[in-house]
Amino acid sequence: MISNELILAAGAGANPLLPNPWEILVTAAGFAVLLFIVVKYIAPAFEKSYQDRVTAIEGGLEKAEAAQAEADAILAQYKAQLLEARTEANRIREDAREEGAQILAESNAKATAETARIHAQAQQSIASERAAAASSLRAEVGTLATTLASKIVDDALENDERASRVVDKFLSDLESQQNAGASN
Repeated sequence: MISNELILAAGAGANPLLPNPWEILVTAAGFAVLLFIVVKYIAPAFEKSYQDRVTAIEGGLEKAEAAQAEADAILAQYKAQLLEARTEANRIREDAREEGAQILAESNAKATAETARIHAQAQQSIASERAAAASSLRAEVGTLATTLASKIVDDALENDERASRVVDKFLSDLESQQNAGASN
């Protein structure tokens, strides 16, 4: 029971649920001072920090957009240069093909001309050798015919004029026999 009496004596007039008015006043004054400090110093610092961050982020976004626009412009310029380089390469390749075809045509024409020249020169050489062979053959046949006729006639055909007539007559007879053989 002592404890009940003590409780009743200590709190005879006060309600334990209601705070002391002096505590309320001291707490309210402390809260007011703390609120003044927060509103006067801390809140503006937070607001300044917030604005700095917003400015930095917006500036960063603007810089990023500017860098993106610059990158897009450089990419477009690069693509244009690449297209121009490809066009130039195609033109050079086409020029090289045309030049190659022209060189091939020129070398074909030169080869044809050289072939014709060599052929004409060979024909000339053949004709000249044929004439030389015919002349040599005629002289040799003449000599053989004269020798043969001398032996047959037992008469000397040492006279040049007479030997020449005999050779000519022999050759004309020989040609007429060849022509008659060729006709048959």
